[in-house]
Amino acid sequence: MNGIAPSTRVDSIRRSLVSLKMPRALEILDATLRRIEQGQIDGIEALDELLGEELSLRENRRIKAALRMARLPVVKTLASYDFSFQPSLDKNRILALAGLDFIERAEVVHLLGPPGTGKSHIATAPAVEAVRAGKAVYFIPLADLIAQLAKAEREGTLREKIRFLARASLLVVDEIGYLPVTPGGANLFFQLVNARYEKGAMILTSNRGFAEWGEVFGDAVVATALLDRLLHHAVVIQIEGSSYRMREHAALVPENVRNGTAFNPPPPRRRGRPTKKGNPDPEYG
Repeated sequence: MNGIAPSTRVDSIRRSLVSLKMPRALEILDATLRRIEQGQIDGIEALDELLGEELSLRENRRIKAALRMARLPVVKTLASYDFSFQPSLDKNRILALAGLDFIERAEVVHLLGPPGTGKSHIATAPAVEAVRAGKAVYFIPLADLIAQLAKAEREGTLREKIRFLARASLLVVDEIGYLPVTPGGANLFFQLVNARYEKGAMILTSNRGFAEWGEVFGDAVVATALLDRLLHHAVVIQIEGSSYRMREHAALVPENVRNGTAFNPPPPRRRGRPTKKGNPDPEYG
Protein backbone atom coordinates (compact mmCIF):
# COMPACT_ATOMS: atom_id res chain seq x y z
CA MET A 1 0.00 0.00 0.00
CA ASN A 2 1.31 3.43 -0.77
CA GLY A 3 -0.62 5.07 2.05
CA ILE A 4 -2.95 7.14 -0.16
CA ALA A 5 -6.55 7.03 1.11
CA PRO A 6 -9.15 5.68 -1.37
CA SER A 7 -11.16 8.89 -1.10
CA THR A 8 -8.08 10.91 -2.07
CA ARG A 9 -7.48 8.62 -5.04
CA VAL A 10 -11.09 9.03 -6.18
CA ASP A 11 -10.83 12.81 -5.85
CA SER A 12 -7.73 12.67 -8.03
CA ILE A 13 -9.60 10.63 -10.63
CA ARG A 14 -12.41 13.18 -10.62
CA ARG A 15 -9.99 16.04 -11.18
CA SER A 16 -8.36 14.13 -14.03
CA LEU A 17 -11.73 13.47 -15.67
CA VAL A 18 -12.57 17.17 -15.43
CA SER A 19 -9.21 18.16 -16.93
CA LEU A 20 -9.63 15.62 -19.72
CA LYS A 21 -13.16 16.94 -20.40
CA MET A 22 -14.83 13.57 -19.85
CA PRO A 23 -18.22 14.57 -18.39
CA ARG A 24 -19.98 11.24 -18.97
CA ALA A 25 -17.22 9.26 -17.25
CA LEU A 26 -17.33 11.70 -14.35
CA GLU A 27 -21.10 11.37 -14.15
CA ILE A 28 -21.06 7.57 -13.80
CA LEU A 29 -17.86 7.28 -11.74
CA ASP A 30 -19.52 6.87 -8.34
CA ALA A 31 -22.01 4.27 -9.62
CA THR A 32 -19.17 2.37 -11.29
CA LEU A 33 -17.11 2.37 -8.09
CA ARG A 34 -20.09 0.98 -6.15
CA ARG A 35 -20.38 -1.85 -8.64
CA ILE A 36 -16.71 -2.65 -8.08
CA GLU A 37 -17.23 -2.65 -4.28
CA GLN A 38 -20.21 -4.99 -4.67
CA GLY A 39 -18.17 -7.38 -6.78
CA GLN A 40 -20.34 -6.92 -9.90
CA ILE A 41 -17.39 -5.87 -12.10
CA ASP A 42 -13.63 -5.75 -11.79
CA GLY A 43 -11.29 -2.85 -12.43
CA ILE A 44 -10.71 -3.64 -16.11
CA GLU A 45 -14.45 -3.87 -16.78
CA ALA A 46 -15.02 -0.61 -14.92
CA LEU A 47 -12.40 1.18 -17.00
CA ASP A 48 -13.91 -0.25 -20.19
CA GLU A 49 -17.38 0.98 -19.22
CA LEU A 50 -16.16 4.47 -18.29
CA LEU A 51 -14.33 4.88 -21.59
CA GLY A 52 -17.16 3.30 -23.58
CA GLU A 53 -19.77 5.64 -22.13
CA GLU A 54 -17.56 8.66 -22.80
CA LEU A 55 -16.88 7.60 -26.39
CA SER A 56 -20.60 7.04 -26.95
CA LEU A 57 -21.39 10.54 -25.70
CA ARG A 58 -18.74 12.08 -27.94
CA GLU A 59 -19.95 10.14 -30.97
CA ASN A 60 -23.53 11.26 -30.39
CA ARG A 61 -22.34 14.84 -30.12
CA ARG A 62 -20.32 14.48 -33.33
CA ILE A 63 -23.30 13.10 -35.21
CA LYS A 64 -25.60 15.82 -33.90
CA ALA A 65 -23.17 18.56 -34.94
CA ALA A 66 -22.56 16.94 -38.34
CA LEU A 67 -26.30 16.65 -39.00
CA ARG A 68 -26.65 20.33 -38.21
CA MET A 69 -23.75 21.19 -40.54
CA ALA A 70 -25.30 19.03 -43.26
CA ARG A 71 -28.44 21.22 -43.10
CA LEU A 72 -30.67 18.16 -43.12
CA PRO A 73 -34.23 19.41 -42.53
CA VAL A 74 -35.24 16.28 -40.61
CA VAL A 75 -33.68 12.96 -39.68
CA LYS A 76 -35.26 10.17 -41.73
CA THR A 77 -34.44 6.48 -42.03
CA LEU A 78 -35.37 3.92 -44.65
CA ALA A 79 -36.77 1.77 -41.85
CA SER A 80 -39.50 4.39 -41.34
CA TYR A 81 -40.46 4.53 -45.03
CA ASP A 82 -43.74 2.78 -45.92
CA PHE A 83 -42.70 0.73 -48.96
CA SER A 84 -46.14 -0.91 -49.09
CA PHE A 85 -47.61 2.42 -50.17
CA GLN A 86 -45.25 2.66 -53.16
CA PRO A 87 -45.24 -0.84 -54.70
CA SER A 88 -43.50 0.49 -57.83
CA LEU A 89 -40.27 0.79 -55.83
CA ASP A 90 -37.67 -1.97 -55.70
CA LYS A 91 -37.20 -2.10 -51.93
CA ASN A 92 -33.84 -3.87 -52.08
CA ARG A 93 -32.53 -1.27 -54.51
CA ILE A 94 -33.54 1.55 -52.18
CA LEU A 95 -32.15 -0.17 -49.08
CA ALA A 96 -28.85 -0.66 -50.89
CA LEU A 97 -28.40 3.12 -50.86
CA ALA A 98 -27.91 2.96 -47.09
CA GLY A 99 -24.79 0.85 -47.72
CA LEU A 100 -23.21 4.04 -49.18
CA ASP A 101 -21.36 2.22 -51.97
CA PHE A 102 -22.66 4.83 -54.42
CA ILE A 103 -20.69 7.45 -52.48
CA GLU A 104 -17.47 5.52 -52.88
CA ARG A 105 -18.18 5.27 -56.62
CA ALA A 106 -19.00 9.01 -56.85
CA GLU A 107 -22.33 8.19 -58.47
CA VAL A 108 -25.36 10.43 -58.92
CA VAL A 109 -28.68 9.07 -57.67
CA HIS A 110 -31.76 10.57 -59.36
CA LEU A 111 -35.10 10.26 -57.57
CA LEU A 112 -37.88 11.20 -59.97
CA GLY A 113 -41.62 11.28 -59.35
CA PRO A 114 -44.73 13.35 -58.63
CA PRO A 115 -44.91 15.57 -55.55
CA GLY A 116 -45.42 13.85 -52.24
CA THR A 117 -44.24 10.38 -53.23
CA GLY A 118 -41.38 10.29 -50.73
CA LYS A 119 -38.40 11.42 -52.79
CA SER A 120 -37.01 13.71 -50.08
CA HIS A 121 -37.46 11.00 -47.45
CA ILE A 122 -35.51 8.50 -49.55
CA ALA A 123 -32.84 11.12 -50.29
CA THR A 124 -32.45 12.09 -46.64
CA ALA A 125 -32.04 8.56 -45.23
CA PRO A 126 -28.72 7.72 -46.99
CA ALA A 127 -27.50 11.21 -46.11
CA VAL A 128 -28.11 10.49 -42.43
CA GLU A 129 -26.26 7.17 -42.74
CA ALA A 130 -23.37 8.96 -44.44
CA VAL A 131 -23.15 11.46 -41.56
CA ARG A 132 -23.07 8.61 -39.06
CA ALA A 133 -20.28 7.01 -41.09
CA GLY A 134 -18.21 10.16 -40.71
CA LYS A 135 -18.67 11.50 -44.25
CA ALA A 136 -19.20 15.16 -45.07
CA VAL A 137 -22.77 15.76 -46.28
CA TYR A 138 -24.61 18.85 -47.49
CA PHE A 139 -28.37 19.00 -48.17
CA ILE A 140 -30.01 21.93 -49.95
CA PRO A 141 -33.01 22.68 -52.21
CA LEU A 142 -31.99 23.77 -55.71
CA ALA A 143 -33.50 27.26 -55.32
CA ASP A 144 -31.47 27.89 -52.15
CA LEU A 145 -28.33 26.48 -53.75
CA ILE A 146 -28.57 28.77 -56.74
CA ALA A 147 -29.28 31.74 -54.46
CA GLN A 148 -26.10 30.94 -52.51
CA LEU A 149 -24.03 30.63 -55.67
CA ALA A 150 -25.46 33.86 -57.11
CA LYS A 151 -24.65 35.71 -53.88
CA ALA A 152 -21.10 34.34 -53.93
CA GLU A 153 -20.72 35.43 -57.55
CA ARG A 154 -21.83 38.98 -56.69
CA GLU A 155 -19.38 39.08 -53.79
CA GLY A 156 -16.49 37.68 -55.82
CA THR A 157 -16.27 34.46 -53.80
CA LEU A 158 -17.84 32.01 -56.25
CA ARG A 159 -14.67 29.93 -56.62
CA GLU A 160 -14.39 29.49 -52.85
CA LYS A 161 -18.09 28.63 -52.55
CA ILE A 162 -17.88 25.97 -55.25
CA ARG A 163 -14.72 24.58 -53.66
CA PHE A 164 -16.58 24.33 -50.32
CA LEU A 165 -19.57 22.55 -51.89
CA ALA A 166 -17.29 20.26 -53.88
CA ARG A 167 -15.58 19.01 -50.71
CA ALA A 168 -18.66 17.20 -49.41
CA SER A 169 -18.63 13.45 -49.95
CA LEU A 170 -22.37 13.63 -50.63
CA LEU A 171 -24.32 16.61 -51.94
CA VAL A 172 -28.11 16.28 -51.88
CA VAL A 173 -29.96 18.74 -54.13
CA ASP A 174 -33.69 18.66 -53.46
CA GLU A 175 -36.72 19.95 -55.37
CA ILE A 176 -35.34 20.34 -58.89
CA GLY A 177 -38.19 21.64 -61.03
CA TYR A 178 -40.40 22.92 -58.23
CA LEU A 179 -39.46 26.59 -58.61
CA PRO A 180 -38.23 28.45 -61.69
CA VAL A 181 -34.46 28.83 -61.93
CA THR A 182 -33.38 32.45 -61.86
CA PRO A 183 -31.49 33.82 -64.89
CA GLY A 184 -27.89 32.68 -64.83
CA GLY A 185 -28.70 30.01 -62.26
CA ALA A 186 -28.32 27.15 -64.72
CA ASN A 187 -24.75 28.17 -65.49
CA LEU A 188 -23.90 28.46 -61.80
CA PHE A 189 -25.31 25.01 -61.08
CA PHE A 190 -23.35 23.62 -64.03
CA GLN A 191 -20.10 25.00 -62.61
CA LEU A 192 -20.76 23.17 -59.34
CA VAL A 193 -21.74 19.92 -61.06
CA ASN A 194 -18.65 20.14 -63.24
CA ALA A 195 -16.45 20.64 -60.15
CA ARG A 196 -17.93 17.51 -58.54
CA TYR A 197 -17.99 15.39 -61.71
CA GLU A 198 -16.48 11.94 -61.01
CA LYS A 199 -15.21 13.26 -57.66
CA GLY A 200 -18.23 13.39 -55.36
CA ALA A 201 -21.58 11.64 -55.08
CA MET A 202 -24.90 13.43 -55.39
CA ILE A 203 -28.57 12.69 -54.78
CA LEU A 204 -31.01 14.76 -56.84
CA THR A 205 -34.79 14.81 -56.42
CA SER A 206 -37.12 16.14 -59.10
CA ASN A 207 -40.75 16.13 -60.11
CA ARG A 208 -39.73 16.71 -63.74
CA GLY A 209 -38.38 14.25 -66.29
CA PHE A 210 -35.00 14.76 -67.92
CA ALA A 211 -36.62 15.81 -71.21
CA GLU A 212 -38.01 18.84 -69.38
CA TRP A 213 -34.74 20.06 -67.90
CA GLY A 214 -34.28 22.59 -70.69
CA GLU A 215 -37.52 24.19 -69.54
CA VAL A 216 -36.63 23.78 -65.85
CA PHE A 217 -33.28 25.55 -66.20
CA GLY A 218 -34.34 27.95 -68.95
CA ASP A 219 -31.39 26.94 -71.12
CA ALA A 220 -31.47 23.81 -73.26
CA VAL A 221 -27.72 23.92 -73.96
CA VAL A 222 -26.74 24.08 -70.29
CA ALA A 223 -29.37 21.46 -69.40
CA THR A 224 -27.82 19.09 -71.95
CA ALA A 225 -24.36 19.69 -70.51
CA LEU A 226 -25.70 19.07 -67.00
CA LEU A 227 -27.32 15.78 -67.98
CA ASP A 228 -24.19 14.71 -69.83
CA ARG A 229 -22.35 14.73 -66.51
CA LEU A 230 -25.17 13.81 -64.16
CA LEU A 231 -26.18 10.71 -66.11
CA HIS A 232 -22.69 9.37 -66.81
CA HIS A 233 -22.36 7.50 -63.50
CA ALA A 234 -25.97 7.47 -62.42
CA VAL A 235 -28.67 5.49 -60.65
CA VAL A 236 -32.15 6.54 -61.81
CA ILE A 237 -35.12 5.65 -59.59
CA GLN A 238 -38.60 6.48 -60.84
CA ILE A 239 -41.30 6.65 -58.17
CA GLU A 240 -44.84 6.10 -59.38
CA GLY A 241 -48.09 6.28 -57.47
CA SER A 242 -50.03 8.53 -55.12
CA SER A 243 -48.84 11.06 -52.59
CA TYR A 244 -47.05 9.34 -49.72
CA ARG A 245 -47.73 12.34 -47.51
CA MET A 246 -51.52 12.23 -48.06
CA ARG A 247 -51.86 8.46 -47.57
CA GLU A 248 -53.58 8.82 -44.20
CA HIS A 249 -56.23 11.12 -45.69
CA ALA A 250 -56.78 9.37 -49.02
CA ALA A 251 -60.54 9.22 -48.57
CA LEU A 252 -60.70 13.03 -48.43
CA VAL A 253 -58.68 13.56 -51.60
CA PRO A 254 -60.29 13.70 -55.07
CA GLU A 255 -59.70 10.50 -57.02
CA ASN A 256 -57.79 12.18 -59.85
CA VAL A 257 -55.30 13.59 -57.33
CA ARG A 258 -55.13 10.32 -55.40
CA ASN A 259 -54.19 8.47 -58.59
CA GLY A 260 -51.63 11.05 -59.59
CA THR A 261 -53.44 12.01 -62.77
CA ALA A 262 -53.53 15.66 -61.77
CA PHE A 263 -49.73 15.70 -61.88
CA ASN A 264 -49.21 13.45 -64.90
CA PRO A 265 -50.40 14.83 -68.24
CA PRO A 266 -49.68 12.68 -71.31
CA PRO A 267 -46.01 13.17 -72.24
CA PRO A 268 -45.23 14.93 -75.51
CA ARG A 269 -43.82 12.89 -78.36
CA ARG A 270 -40.12 13.50 -78.09
CA ARG A 271 -36.98 11.61 -77.35
CA GLY A 272 -36.04 10.97 -73.74
CA ARG A 273 -37.50 9.45 -70.62
CA PRO A 274 -41.30 9.77 -70.18
CA THR A 275 -41.86 12.68 -67.87
CA LYS A 276 -44.15 13.53 -65.02
CA LYS A 277 -44.79 17.20 -64.63
CA GLY A 278 -45.89 18.41 -61.21
CA ASN A 279 -46.96 21.38 -59.17
CA PRO A 280 -44.63 22.70 -56.49
CA ASP A 281 -44.82 21.03 -53.08
CA PRO A 282 -42.04 22.50 -50.96
CA GLU A 283 -42.78 20.46 -47.85
CA TYR A 284 -41.84 16.95 -48.80
CA GLY A 285 -41.21 16.10 -52.45
